Amino acid sequence: MGLFSIFSKEKKERLDEGLSKTKESVFSKLSRAVAGKSKVDDEVLDNLEEILVTSDVGVETTLKIIERIQQRVLKDKYLGTAELNSILKEEIVELLLENNTNDTSEFTIPSDKKPYVILVVGVNGVGKTTTIGKLAWQLKNAGKKVILGAADTFRAAAVDQLIIWAERVGVPIINQGMGSDPASVAYDALKSALSQDMDVVIIDTAGRLHNKVNLMNELSKIKKVMQKLMPDAPHEILLILDASTGQNAIEQAKQFTLATEVNALALTKLDGTAKGGVVIGISDQFKIPVKYIGIGEKIDDLQVFNRREFVDSLFK
Repeated sequence: MGLFSIFSKEKKERLDEGLSKTKESVFSKLSRAVAGKSKVDDEVLDNLEEILVTSDVGVETTLKIIERIQQRVLKDKYLGTAELNSILKEEIVELLLENNTNDTSEFTIPSDKKPYVILVVGVNGVGKTTTIGKLAWQLKNAGKKVILGAADTFRAAAVDQLIIWAERVGVPIINQGMGSDPASVAYDALKSALSQDMDVVIIDTAGRLHNKVNLMNELSKIKKVMQKLMPDAPHEILLILDASTGQNAIEQAKQFTLATEVNALALTKLDGTAKGGVVIGISDQFKIPVKYIGIGEKIDDLQVFNRREFVDSLFK
């Protein structure tokens, strides 16, 4: 079995296509950085540092990558620029490996928690509702019984959008309309899941960050009421980030990780941006597993994040 064989050819092609803008941007800069150079020297490393920073990998993560490559240069004595791509791939994969991200292509949930409760957070406009719909579709296709909870009651549009997705995917949804108590919606969704022997509960929450205290209080209340029914719920707090916003996505990750116990990430809209490097930076800086990436508008364009496949698509 080859290194990347767990990915189907179709999935790999969609990933390559979804990351094409970032890949083209990185490669054109990389080609200029090594033009006329036969070995990796300080000038090449300086240029590489600039490329990674401008690709939204982030300064902190970029410096780690450069340091790793410098160590390779010292160890191997002579390092040709032709080898730079493969070395970059290896070092970034190793960096992401430290984040305990499992390489898989399957949409799975822990078998010892039923129902598995996912609380979804993120600001408006990042593709939160769309990601929930696509995730529900993928899990349903994997043979799981899924129910949604429309607890983003701050905006009528959020509830309406989630109802449309539930109908499209063919999964039940609990909603009480705009202005209702989010915690009450979450409680009812979990209660329904328990009574109907559901495998997964996905609960949408309000996408606002203007007041971290209010956000923290609201999420704490949601968790508290669910724990009356299931003491260890929610099992996953999934933060949705828009990769096309680059460094702003990193700032949102900082704010949400301060407000609540985020333990999983999803990066959306990678197909429309040259800022795909932000996935590497966020994964490294926050030590929170990136579970999913969005690479297009189709219902099956949400993929499980596989670090080897991701890096291979960027640097092949």
